[in-house]
Amino acid sequence: MTDTRDARISAMLDREDIRTLRLLYSALLDSNAADRMEEVFTEDAEVTVTVGTMKGLDEIKRSLRDAYQTFDTRHAGHFPFIHAIANHEVTLTGPDTAKGSCYLLDFVTDRPGAQHPFLLLGRYENDYVRVSGEWRIQRSVLDVLWPQD
Repeated sequence: MTDTRDARISAMLDREDIRTLRLLYSALLDSNAADRMEEVFTEDAEVTVTVGTMKGLDEIKRSLRDAYQTFDTRHAGHFPFIHAIANHEVTLTGPDTAKGSCYLLDFVTDRPGAQHPFLLLGRYENDYVRVSGEWRIQRSVLDVLWPQD
């Protein structure tokens, strides 16, 4: 293989690792696994979502654990939501940095059948960094596109 081909393959693998990272975040979030968020975020990560900004891995874990207690009203052991990710774009900005965005389709799973299943539609804007050979999210901002209230 040529250096160009090797570089393209390496870039493809990096982008796929980053996409998998965002999917892992959704899976951990939906399954009440906040204590595993170090697999997703850097120690100094900053995450902005509908309820505010969390700074640092410890605060992210604590805030997500608190959210489970608030929203898991049926004591099912998971959020009553499904965080589906789509249209994930990743741009490598350096050998160990990247930027990306993806859509969030946030479904509510404990509403009566006749009610609308969407909680919100949004777009994540993310900064990624490679730490000790593994990609992590360093900054994530959720822009809620719907509803607009």
